[in-house]
Amino acid sequence: MILFALPEFESAAAALRESIPDLRNGHFRASRFNNGELFIAVETEVRRKECAIFGSFTPPDSELLTTLLLAHTLWKEGAKSIVGVVPYVAYSRQDKNKAGQSLAAAWTGELARASGIDRIVTIDAHSAADEQLSPIPFKSVSPAPVFAAALREYHLTGATIIAPDKGAITRCEAIRAAAGLDSGAIPWFEKQRLETGIQHLAFHGETGMHVILVDDILDTGATLISACERLLCAGVEDIQIMVTHGLFTGSGWERLWGLGVSRIFCTDTVSRIATDESRIVILSILPVLARAISGL
Repeated sequence: MILFALPEFESAAAALRESIPDLRNGHFRASRFNNGELFIAVETEVRRKECAIFGSFTPPDSELLTTLLLAHTLWKEGAKSIVGVVPYVAYSRQDKNKAGQSLAAAWTGELARASGIDRIVTIDAHSAADEQLSPIPFKSVSPAPVFAAALREYHLTGATIIAPDKGAITRCEAIRAAAGLDSGAIPWFEKQRLETGIQHLAFHGETGMHVILVDDILDTGATLISACERLLCAGVEDIQIMVTHGLFTGSGWERLWGLGVSRIFCTDTVSRIATDESRIVILSILPVLARAISGL
């Protein structure tokens, strides 16, 4: 298989090539004409070859366009198959079919198919709906082994793992199983979205003084802030957070530091995590991604 990588993922792609002997390096150039039009030139022979693109659907949308136009160019040049390796699939939260509103989780899948991509490999899809809406095979890889290793390394196996909403329960269960911890019901919050923001309601289960909140995305931090406020009121002394995709949009999420949060773990699925904050620990998803690609 020939692997092409957008520039921001090139170092990660190089590590993948080292761990997967059959993965070759593909070369391409992306540039723009004077009028702003995107242009792709593929410099590796791909006819009748299996190809993969380590790309992005994450804003800015120029990355989405580069990934899709590169895929279409590989398809035009006769590639046998094209896998889109997209660690974080943006637009995934637009997965509910509401009247008058965009259904972007389906739209990105249609764009990928129209561009020649045969399947997508991602890390921790937002919901089962994302996979169901995709018109092409959609493989979501769990980051649980990565977080389980962090639990052991930072001596956190005794903390209570909590889901900030019902949808995060399976993620909590996966991390606990990967870490070899005792099974049992995961404590979780009921959550509702209001026009004014997130509101957490009833709490199901029991919590200790040291907890770990697990979710897939930390964007503005609204969900986690609300959950932390409730945990503080319950007398929790220390909160640590594990999220797959650290977007860290704006500055509102920084309120977490004043709500009992001592550390945030996130993976490197998003290439632009720019922070000097020592309390944010960035974990590599390459081990689980390499296993997934090797199994294709």
